[in-house]
Amino acid sequence: MSWARGRAEVERLLSAGELEQVVPSAGVASRLLADATAHTRLASMGAADDPAGALQLSYDASRKAAAALLAVQGLRATTRGGHIAVIDAVRAQFNDRGGMEVFGRLNALRRRRHRAEYPDEDSPEVDEDDARHALNTARAVIDAAERLIDSGRLDVFQ
Repeated sequence: MSWARGRAEVERLLSAGELEQVVPSAGVASRLLADATAHTRLASMGAADDPAGALQLSYDASRKAAAALLAVQGLRATTRGGHIAVIDAVRAQFNDRGGMEVFGRLNALRRRRHRAEYPDEDSPEVDEDDARHALNTARAVIDAAERLIDSGRLDVFQ
C-alpha cells in the first residue's frame, strides 16, 4: 500500500504519542479479526433484546478490525491515543480507497456508541435499527480489513 495517502496523519499521531511503532504481527491481526467476528455473531443474536449491547459489540468489532490493519503495519494505539487514534489512522490511509469508504463511517459509529454509553437527557435510546446499522458497519469494516490484509499490499510503516 502506498504510504503517500495518510502518511502525514500517521506521522502526526506518532509524534503526538497517540500511536506507537511495535513489532508487526500477522498473529495479532488474526486474533483481533477473530475477536471482531465473534463480536458480530453475538451482536446479531442480541440486536432485538439488547440493542445497546449489540451496538457496543459492533463498535468494538469495527475498532478491532481497524486495529488489525495497524498491527500488520507495526502500529498500535497508545493509552493517550486510544480509539480515536485507531480511527484517524485507518481513515487517513484507507477511506475511499478501492471502495473502502466504510472507514469513513467509524467516527460516527464511535460517537453513537459514546452517546449510548454516556447518555444525557437528550440522548436517544438505542433501538434495533441502530443496532442493525452498527452491525452492518462492523461486518463491512471486517470485510474491508480482511481484503486489505489478504491483498499483501500492506507494508510495515517506516
